[in-house]
Amino acid sequence: MESPEACSSGEASPAAAAAAERPSEAAALLALVDRVRAGEVDAAREVRRLTRASARHRRKLAAAVDPLVAMLRSGKPDAGEAALLALLNLAVKDERNKIKIVDAGALEPLLGYLQSSDLNLQEYATAALLTLSASSTNKPIISASGAIPLLVKVLKEGNPQAKNDAVMALYNLSTIIDNLQAILSVQPIPPLVGLLKGGKRSSKIADKCCALLESLLAYDQCRVALTSEEGGVLAIVEVLEEGSLQGREHAVGALLTMCESDRSKYRDLILNEGAIPGLLELTVHGTPKSQMKAHVLLDMLRNSPYSRSRLPADTLENIVTNIASQIDGEDRGGKAKKMLAEMVKVSMEQSLRHLQRRASFT
Repeated sequence: MESPEACSSGEASPAAAAAAERPSEAAALLALVDRVRAGEVDAAREVRRLTRASARHRRKLAAAVDPLVAMLRSGKPDAGEAALLALLNLAVKDERNKIKIVDAGALEPLLGYLQSSDLNLQEYATAALLTLSASSTNKPIISASGAIPLLVKVLKEGNPQAKNDAVMALYNLSTIIDNLQAILSVQPIPPLVGLLKGGKRSSKIADKCCALLESLLAYDQCRVALTSEEGGVLAIVEVLEEGSLQGREHAVGALLTMCESDRSKYRDLILNEGAIPGLLELTVHGTPKSQMKAHVLLDMLRNSPYSRSRLPADTLENIVTNIASQIDGEDRGGKAKKMLAEMVKVSMEQSLRHLQRRASFT
Protein backbone atom coordinates (compact mmCIF):
# COMPACT_ATOMS: atom_id res chain seq x y z
CA MET A 1 0.00 0.00 0.00
CA GLU A 2 1.23 3.50 -0.83
CA SER A 3 2.22 5.83 2.01
CA PRO A 4 0.08 8.93 2.76
CA GLU A 5 3.02 11.05 1.66
CA ALA A 6 3.04 9.46 -1.76
CA CYS A 7 -0.69 9.91 -2.15
CA SER A 8 -0.62 13.54 -1.13
CA SER A 9 2.36 14.44 -3.25
CA GLY A 10 0.32 14.57 -6.42
CA GLU A 11 2.42 11.86 -8.14
CA ALA A 12 0.48 9.30 -10.19
CA SER A 13 0.62 5.66 -9.12
CA PRO A 14 2.41 3.22 -11.44
CA ALA A 15 -0.95 1.76 -12.55
CA ALA A 16 -2.29 5.23 -13.35
CA ALA A 17 0.87 6.12 -15.22
CA ALA A 18 0.63 2.94 -17.29
CA ALA A 19 -3.00 3.69 -18.08
CA ALA A 20 -2.04 7.18 -19.18
CA GLU A 21 0.59 5.76 -21.52
CA ARG A 22 -1.72 3.27 -23.24
CA PRO A 23 -3.46 5.73 -25.60
CA SER A 24 -0.11 7.10 -26.76
CA GLU A 25 1.24 3.56 -27.25
CA ALA A 26 -1.85 2.59 -29.26
CA ALA A 27 -1.45 5.70 -31.39
CA ALA A 28 2.24 4.91 -31.93
CA LEU A 29 1.45 1.36 -33.06
CA LEU A 30 -1.23 2.61 -35.46
CA ALA A 31 1.27 5.09 -36.86
CA LEU A 32 3.80 2.28 -37.24
CA VAL A 33 1.29 0.22 -39.24
CA ASP A 34 0.64 3.25 -41.46
CA ARG A 35 4.38 3.57 -42.08
CA VAL A 36 4.54 -0.10 -43.09
CA ARG A 37 1.59 0.51 -45.40
CA ALA A 38 3.55 3.34 -46.97
CA GLY A 39 6.38 0.92 -47.72
CA GLU A 40 8.91 2.08 -45.14
CA VAL A 41 11.49 -0.66 -44.66
CA ASP A 42 12.55 0.72 -41.27
CA ALA A 43 8.95 0.41 -40.08
CA ALA A 44 8.98 -3.30 -40.95
CA ARG A 45 12.20 -3.65 -39.00
CA GLU A 46 10.56 -1.95 -36.03
CA VAL A 47 7.65 -4.40 -36.19
CA ARG A 48 10.17 -7.20 -36.14
CA ARG A 49 11.91 -5.72 -33.10
CA LEU A 50 8.72 -5.17 -31.13
CA THR A 51 7.32 -8.65 -31.83
CA ARG A 52 10.52 -10.59 -31.22
CA ALA A 53 9.61 -11.49 -27.63
CA SER A 54 6.25 -9.84 -26.98
CA ALA A 55 2.98 -11.72 -27.39
CA ARG A 56 1.14 -8.47 -26.64
CA HIS A 57 2.80 -6.67 -29.54
CA ARG A 58 2.11 -9.61 -31.85
CA ARG A 59 -1.57 -9.21 -31.09
CA LYS A 60 -1.59 -5.39 -31.31
CA LEU A 61 0.38 -5.35 -34.57
CA ALA A 62 -1.74 -7.95 -36.38
CA ALA A 63 -2.99 -5.12 -38.58
CA ALA A 64 0.50 -4.94 -40.08
CA VAL A 65 0.16 -8.37 -41.69
CA ASP A 66 -1.51 -7.25 -44.94
CA PRO A 67 0.90 -4.36 -45.67
CA LEU A 68 3.87 -6.58 -44.75
CA VAL A 69 2.70 -9.21 -47.25
CA ALA A 70 2.41 -6.45 -49.85
CA MET A 71 5.98 -5.43 -49.02
CA LEU A 72 7.01 -9.09 -49.32
CA ARG A 73 5.68 -9.04 -52.88
CA SER A 74 7.50 -5.83 -53.80
CA GLY A 75 10.50 -7.61 -55.30
CA LYS A 76 12.91 -5.28 -53.50
CA PRO A 77 15.49 -7.37 -51.60
CA ASP A 78 15.80 -5.12 -48.53
CA ALA A 79 12.05 -4.64 -48.24
CA GLY A 80 11.38 -8.33 -48.79
CA GLU A 81 13.84 -9.43 -46.14
CA ALA A 82 12.53 -6.93 -43.58
CA ALA A 83 8.91 -7.94 -44.25
CA LEU A 84 9.76 -11.64 -44.11
CA LEU A 85 11.46 -11.35 -40.72
CA ALA A 86 8.63 -9.22 -39.33
CA LEU A 87 6.01 -11.73 -40.49
CA LEU A 88 8.05 -14.56 -38.99
CA ASN A 89 8.01 -12.88 -35.58
CA LEU A 90 4.31 -12.06 -35.86
CA ALA A 91 3.52 -15.74 -36.49
CA VAL A 92 5.52 -17.21 -33.61
CA LYS A 93 3.19 -18.62 -30.92
CA ASP A 94 0.19 -16.83 -32.41
CA GLU A 95 -2.30 -19.08 -34.18
CA ARG A 96 -4.49 -16.24 -35.43
CA ASN A 97 -1.55 -14.44 -37.01
CA LYS A 98 -0.37 -17.67 -38.66
CA ILE A 99 -3.74 -18.05 -40.35
CA LYS A 100 -3.98 -14.34 -41.18
CA ILE A 101 -0.57 -14.39 -42.89
CA VAL A 102 -1.52 -17.31 -45.15
CA ASP A 103 -4.94 -15.77 -45.88
CA ALA A 104 -3.20 -12.55 -46.87
CA GLY A 105 -1.41 -14.38 -49.69
CA ALA A 106 2.07 -14.79 -48.21
CA LEU A 107 2.68 -18.30 -49.56
CA GLU A 108 3.37 -17.31 -53.17
CA PRO A 109 6.22 -14.90 -52.36
CA LEU A 110 7.52 -17.23 -49.63
CA LEU A 111 7.86 -20.04 -52.17
CA GLY A 112 9.76 -17.64 -54.38
CA TYR A 113 12.21 -16.92 -51.58
CA LEU A 114 12.62 -20.67 -51.01
CA GLN A 115 14.15 -20.77 -54.49
CA SER A 116 16.36 -17.72 -53.94
CA SER A 117 20.08 -17.93 -54.63
CA ASP A 118 20.49 -15.83 -51.48
CA LEU A 119 20.85 -18.55 -48.84
CA ASN A 120 19.90 -16.17 -46.03
CA LEU A 121 16.57 -15.35 -47.69
CA GLN A 122 16.04 -19.05 -48.35
CA GLU A 123 16.71 -19.76 -44.67
CA TYR A 124 14.25 -17.10 -43.48
CA ALA A 125 11.56 -18.37 -45.87
CA THR A 126 12.06 -21.93 -44.64
CA ALA A 127 11.74 -20.77 -41.02
CA ALA A 128 8.54 -18.92 -41.94
CA LEU A 129 7.04 -22.03 -43.57
CA LEU A 130 8.02 -24.10 -40.52
CA THR A 131 6.17 -21.67 -38.25
CA LEU A 132 3.12 -21.37 -40.51
CA SER A 133 2.89 -25.16 -40.99
CA ALA A 134 2.44 -25.63 -37.25
CA SER A 135 -1.16 -24.50 -37.76
CA SER A 136 -3.58 -27.31 -38.60
CA THR A 137 -5.63 -24.78 -40.61
CA ASN A 138 -2.63 -23.89 -42.76
CA LYS A 139 -1.30 -27.40 -43.39
CA PRO A 140 -3.60 -28.36 -46.30
CA ILE A 141 -3.17 -24.92 -47.90
CA ILE A 142 0.63 -25.12 -47.69
CA SER A 143 0.54 -28.69 -49.00
CA ALA A 144 -1.51 -27.64 -52.03
CA SER A 145 0.78 -24.69 -52.75
CA GLY A 146 3.65 -26.82 -54.06
CA ALA A 147 5.84 -26.26 -50.98
CA ILE A 148 6.79 -29.92 -50.43
CA PRO A 149 9.19 -30.37 -53.40
CA LEU A 150 10.82 -27.03 -52.60
CA LEU A 151 11.29 -27.96 -48.93
CA VAL A 152 12.94 -31.24 -49.94
CA LYS A 153 15.21 -29.28 -52.28
CA VAL A 154 16.20 -27.06 -49.35
CA LEU A 155 16.77 -30.24 -47.33
CA LYS A 156 19.25 -31.31 -50.01
CA GLU A 157 20.92 -28.00 -50.86
CA GLY A 158 20.24 -25.40 -48.16
CA ASN A 159 22.50 -24.14 -45.40
CA PRO A 160 22.51 -26.12 -42.10
CA GLN A 161 19.79 -24.08 -40.38
CA ALA A 162 17.56 -24.16 -43.45
CA LYS A 163 17.94 -27.96 -43.67
CA ASN A 164 16.94 -28.34 -40.03
CA ASP A 165 13.88 -26.13 -40.47
CA ALA A 166 12.94 -27.94 -43.70
CA VAL A 167 12.89 -31.29 -41.85
CA MET A 168 10.61 -29.92 -39.17
CA ALA A 169 8.31 -28.29 -41.72
CA LEU A 170 8.08 -31.56 -43.66
CA TYR A 171 7.31 -33.38 -40.43
CA ASN A 172 4.47 -30.92 -39.73
CA LEU A 173 3.06 -31.52 -43.21
CA SER A 174 3.51 -35.30 -42.95
CA THR A 175 0.72 -35.48 -40.36
CA ILE A 176 -1.60 -35.24 -43.38
CA ILE A 177 -1.41 -38.82 -44.67
CA ASP A 178 -1.90 -37.85 -48.31
CA ASN A 179 1.33 -35.82 -48.14
CA LEU A 180 3.54 -38.85 -47.45
CA GLN A 181 3.52 -39.98 -51.08
CA ALA A 182 4.19 -36.41 -52.21
CA ILE A 183 7.21 -36.25 -49.90
CA LEU A 184 8.50 -39.64 -51.08
CA SER A 185 8.14 -38.68 -54.73
CA VAL A 186 11.00 -36.17 -54.41
CA GLN A 187 13.54 -38.59 -52.87
CA PRO A 188 13.98 -37.23 -49.33
CA ILE A 189 15.72 -40.33 -47.90
CA PRO A 190 19.37 -39.56 -48.78
CA PRO A 191 19.31 -36.09 -47.19
CA LEU A 192 17.39 -37.38 -44.14
CA VAL A 193 19.99 -40.09 -43.58
CA GLY A 194 22.72 -37.49 -44.12
CA LEU A 195 21.27 -35.31 -41.37
CA LEU A 196 21.07 -38.28 -38.99
CA LYS A 197 24.69 -39.21 -39.70
CA GLY A 198 26.00 -35.68 -39.40
CA GLY A 199 24.26 -34.51 -36.24
CA LYS A 200 23.83 -35.45 -32.60
CA ARG A 201 21.72 -38.56 -32.15
CA SER A 202 19.94 -36.92 -29.20
CA SER A 203 19.07 -33.68 -31.01
CA LYS A 204 15.60 -32.39 -31.82
CA ILE A 205 16.46 -32.73 -35.52
CA ALA A 206 17.25 -36.43 -35.05
CA ASP A 207 13.87 -36.78 -33.30
CA LYS A 208 12.06 -35.22 -36.26
CA CYS A 209 14.07 -37.17 -38.86
CA CYS A 210 13.15 -40.45 -37.17
CA ALA A 211 9.54 -39.38 -36.72
CA LEU A 212 9.29 -38.55 -40.43
CA LEU A 213 11.02 -41.80 -41.38
CA GLU A 214 8.70 -43.80 -39.14
CA SER A 215 5.73 -42.48 -41.15
CA LEU A 216 7.40 -42.82 -44.55
CA LEU A 217 8.54 -46.40 -43.88
CA ALA A 218 4.94 -47.54 -44.16
CA TYR A 219 5.62 -47.37 -47.92
CA ASP A 220 7.77 -49.85 -49.80
CA GLN A 221 9.35 -47.02 -51.79
CA CYS A 222 10.84 -45.63 -48.59
CA ARG A 223 12.01 -49.02 -47.31
CA VAL A 224 13.81 -49.69 -50.60
CA ALA A 225 15.40 -46.23 -50.55
CA LEU A 226 16.52 -46.55 -46.91
CA THR A 227 18.09 -49.97 -47.32
CA SER A 228 19.78 -48.84 -50.54
CA GLU A 229 21.37 -45.89 -48.74
CA GLU A 230 24.72 -46.78 -47.19
CA GLY A 231 24.37 -46.70 -43.42
CA GLY A 232 20.65 -45.90 -43.62
CA VAL A 233 19.38 -48.52 -41.19
CA LEU A 234 22.47 -48.10 -39.01
CA ALA A 235 21.68 -44.39 -38.61
CA ILE A 236 18.30 -45.31 -37.12
CA VAL A 237 19.88 -47.95 -34.87
CA GLU A 238 22.29 -45.34 -33.55
CA VAL A 239 19.37 -43.09 -32.58
CA LEU A 240 17.82 -46.16 -30.93
CA GLU A 241 20.95 -46.46 -28.79
CA GLU A 242 21.93 -42.83 -28.19
CA GLY A 243 18.88 -40.68 -28.91
CA SER A 244 16.49 -38.77 -26.71
CA LEU A 245 13.50 -40.60 -25.26
CA GLN A 246 11.33 -39.24 -28.08
CA GLY A 247 13.90 -40.03 -30.76
CA ARG A 248 14.34 -43.58 -29.50
CA GLU A 249 10.58 -44.08 -29.56
CA HIS A 250 10.44 -43.07 -33.22
CA ALA A 251 13.55 -45.11 -34.05
CA VAL A 252 12.13 -48.34 -32.64
CA GLY A 253 8.84 -47.53 -34.38
CA ALA A 254 10.67 -47.14 -37.69
CA LEU A 255 12.46 -50.49 -37.31
CA LEU A 256 9.26 -52.19 -36.21
CA THR A 257 7.39 -50.80 -39.23
CA MET A 258 10.05 -52.29 -41.50
CA CYS A 259 9.98 -55.69 -39.82
CA GLU A 260 6.18 -55.84 -39.78
CA SER A 261 6.06 -55.06 -43.50
CA ASP A 262 8.29 -58.03 -44.41
CA ARG A 263 9.94 -59.91 -41.55
CA SER A 264 11.88 -62.29 -43.77
CA LYS A 265 13.34 -59.39 -45.77
CA TYR A 266 14.35 -57.04 -42.97
CA ARG A 267 14.98 -59.23 -39.91
CA ASP A 268 18.60 -60.09 -40.68
CA LEU A 269 19.36 -56.55 -41.81
CA ILE A 270 18.17 -55.12 -38.48
CA LEU A 271 20.05 -57.80 -36.52
CA ASN A 272 23.27 -57.26 -38.44
CA GLU A 273 23.21 -53.53 -37.64
CA GLY A 274 23.38 -54.41 -33.94
CA ALA A 275 19.92 -53.31 -32.81
CA ILE A 276 19.59 -55.83 -29.94
CA PRO A 277 21.43 -53.96 -27.12
CA GLY A 278 19.46 -50.79 -27.76
CA LEU A 279 16.19 -52.70 -27.87
CA LEU A 280 16.97 -54.46 -24.60
CA GLU A 281 17.75 -51.21 -22.85
CA LEU A 282 14.58 -49.70 -24.25
CA THR A 283 12.43 -52.43 -22.70
CA VAL A 284 13.48 -51.05 -19.31
CA HIS A 285 14.34 -47.38 -19.79
CA GLY A 286 12.10 -46.30 -22.68
CA THR A 287 8.73 -44.54 -22.73
CA PRO A 288 5.71 -46.84 -22.36
CA LYS A 289 5.27 -46.84 -26.16
CA SER A 290 8.97 -47.55 -26.68
CA GLN A 291 8.90 -50.45 -24.25
CA MET A 292 5.90 -52.01 -25.96
CA LYS A 293 7.39 -51.60 -29.44
CA ALA A 294 10.77 -52.93 -28.31
CA HIS A 295 9.15 -56.08 -26.88
CA VAL A 296 7.20 -56.65 -30.09
CA LEU A 297 10.27 -56.14 -32.27
CA LEU A 298 12.42 -58.42 -30.12
CA ASP A 299 9.75 -61.08 -30.48
CA MET A 300 9.75 -60.64 -34.26
CA LEU A 301 13.54 -60.87 -34.43
CA ARG A 302 13.70 -64.35 -32.94
CA ASN A 303 14.50 -67.18 -35.32
CA SER A 304 11.14 -68.95 -35.31
CA PRO A 305 9.20 -68.57 -38.56
CA TYR A 306 5.87 -69.07 -36.78
CA SER A 307 3.52 -66.38 -35.62
CA ARG A 308 3.28 -65.49 -31.96
CA SER A 309 -0.12 -67.12 -31.60
CA ARG A 310 1.27 -70.56 -32.57
CA LEU A 311 4.07 -70.49 -30.02
CA PRO A 312 4.03 -70.85 -26.25
CA ALA A 313 4.77 -67.59 -24.48
CA ASP A 314 8.54 -67.10 -24.22
CA THR A 315 10.37 -65.20 -21.58
CA LEU A 316 12.38 -62.23 -22.78
CA GLU A 317 15.53 -64.12 -21.76
CA ASN A 318 14.73 -66.99 -24.16
CA ILE A 319 13.91 -64.60 -26.99
CA VAL A 320 17.19 -62.73 -26.56
CA THR A 321 19.26 -65.90 -26.26
CA ASN A 322 17.68 -67.12 -29.50
CA ILE A 323 18.42 -63.81 -31.23
CA ALA A 324 21.97 -63.52 -29.92
CA SER A 325 22.80 -67.01 -31.18
CA GLN A 326 21.92 -65.90 -34.71
CA ILE A 327 24.24 -62.88 -34.73
CA ASP A 328 27.66 -63.26 -36.27
CA GLY A 329 30.54 -62.26 -34.05
CA GLU A 330 31.20 -62.88 -30.40
CA ASP A 331 31.15 -59.18 -29.52
CA ARG A 332 27.55 -58.66 -30.54
CA GLY A 333 26.34 -61.78 -28.77
CA GLY A 334 28.31 -60.94 -25.64
CA LYS A 335 27.07 -57.36 -25.64
CA ALA A 336 23.48 -58.51 -26.02
CA LYS A 337 23.80 -60.99 -23.15
CA LYS A 338 25.54 -58.43 -20.95
CA MET A 339 22.76 -55.92 -21.66
CA LEU A 340 20.20 -58.59 -20.79
CA ALA A 341 21.90 -59.22 -17.46
CA GLU A 342 21.88 -55.50 -16.69
CA MET A 343 18.25 -55.27 -17.73
CA VAL A 344 17.24 -58.16 -15.48
CA LYS A 345 19.19 -56.60 -12.59
CA VAL A 346 17.39 -53.26 -13.06
CA SER A 347 14.06 -55.07 -13.29
CA MET A 348 14.75 -56.95 -10.04
CA GLU A 349 15.76 -53.72 -8.29
CA GLN A 350 12.55 -52.06 -9.45
CA SER A 351 10.50 -55.02 -8.19
CA LEU A 352 12.25 -54.88 -4.82
CA ARG A 353 11.53 -51.17 -4.45
CA HIS A 354 7.90 -51.82 -5.35
CA LEU A 355 7.65 -54.50 -2.63
CA GLN A 356 9.28 -52.18 -0.12
CA ARG A 357 6.80 -49.44 -0.89
CA ARG A 358 3.92 -51.86 -0.49
CA ALA A 359 5.31 -53.06 2.84
CA SER A 360 5.53 -49.48 4.14
CA PHE A 361 1.77 -49.10 3.71
CA THR A 362 0.82 -52.31 5.56
